[in-house]
Amino acid sequence: MFRRVWPLLQVLGGVAILVALVWRLGSGAFVEGLRVINAGAVVAALGIGLLTTLFSAGRWCLVARRIGLPLRLGTAVADYYRALFLNAALPGGVLGDVHRAVRHGQHADDVGRGVRAVVLERSAGQVVVVAAAAAVLLSQPSWLPDLAAWSYLPGVVAVGLCAVAFVAWGRSTARGRRAVATAVAEIRHGLLARDTWPAVAVLSAATLLGHLALFLVAARVAGVVAPASQLVPLMVLALLAMGLPINVGGWGPREGVTAWAFGAAGLGATQGLTVAVVYGVLAFVASLPGAGVLLLRRSRRPAPARE
Repeated sequence: MFRRVWPLLQVLGGVAILVALVWRLGSGAFVEGLRVINAGAVVAALGIGLLTTLFSAGRWCLVARRIGLPLRLGTAVADYYRALFLNAALPGGVLGDVHRAVRHGQHADDVGRGVRAVVLERSAGQVVVVAAAAAVLLSQPSWLPDLAAWSYLPGVVAVGLCAVAFVAWGRSTARGRRAVATAVAEIRHGLLARDTWPAVAVLSAATLLGHLALFLVAARVAGVVAPASQLVPLMVLALLAMGLPINVGGWGPREGVTAWAFGAAGLGATQGLTVAVVYGVLAFVASLPGAGVLLLRRSRRPAPARE
């Protein structure tokens, strides 16, 4: 039941946030965000996307090898590109990661471990984003009341989704306990080992810097002239929101939090929404090599045998 309902809840959550933004700010920011994108921004998105994908794929290789799964960097880069494209093109924003996790596990004859390698790899990246976002909020306590007002609807949706997930987890406690024990052991080896966590942290920080660079490109394309020192904290919060599993191809929480953050900083919520729209389009452009990987891999599949 939960597995059937969860994808629908994810999409409904993202749609609800987008509808709330249009109701509050109008549709002009979405139109403006599409209008201002130019060729220079597209080239920058592809270049930055290449670097961030290399860093992320390197992190995946490191974690996978530490828990006993072989993975070459070239294969990891291609699979990561394909996952990014599927994440951006399909509802939920995580189906591409699910695909690369299962495919890697199948090739290594251990689907469970393949899935856990991707979960650990993505979690390492999120830890760095969460730490950066916490630092931003602690340095700007005056933003918190405004955040509560802006995030009322997303908050209600997120709480509801967490409640559903908790109920589903409670129905399989024995299986859950076994999964937790396995996960703890692999976290120790895959992330927290002395010869692993420094490299994982550096690669995660480099990936975060790449995403922030793309956000800065989006801000300049959207006409924002505020200094980077003022924009970067706002963009860290937007990246944190992107990790919420309630979106439509990545759209939803990112736009809501960017609008709130720009409004709280005195730059205008509508301007923030425009920046988020530009970023969303550029992020999709950066993932387009993944479409080529998808088509190339599909064309190489052997034809079915005929009698």
